[in-house]
Amino acid sequence: MEQDAWTALSEWVVPAALRRSSSLYAAVNAAHIIGIGLLLGAIATLDARLLGAFRRTPVAAIGPPLVRVAGTGLGVAIATGALLFSVRPAEYAANPAFLAKLALVALGLLNVAALRLGPGWRHALAGGDLTAAVRLGAAASLGIWIAAILAGRWIAFVA
Repeated sequence: MEQDAWTALSEWVVPAALRRSSSLYAAVNAAHIIGIGLLLGAIATLDARLLGAFRRTPVAAIGPPLVRVAGTGLGVAIATGALLFSVRPAEYAANPAFLAKLALVALGLLNVAALRLGPGWRHALAGGDLTAAVRLGAAASLGIWIAAILAGRWIAFVA
């Protein structure tokens, strides 16, 4: 049953078009990389601030715009990643590096939710000191998102 679903997905008009057109596939792949760049660039900058860099810049000034940039990057990366997945879904679904990437992205999103919903984030946005929980969340964030990108790069090398 699962194989039938993967076959049906891969035979859909969009993945078929991606397979037929190297320029369309390259454009989607480039958009995926741009999304990842926006996501990691914003996250790394915000996490660096939360870990003590750029101390002259208030978290309230830098945090909200970077969160929006990261969210935009995440949206682009997810949309284009789904399109790339649809080209060879059965192969990706069986790839340990791809599964690790998905798990790391889920862990990264849980970390974001824990950080944003915790009192330390609101306190930081109000100009208060950064709590140990916020700093720990930022350090975890950096590690998780970098690991997700590394896992994504390994997809091509793991069968």
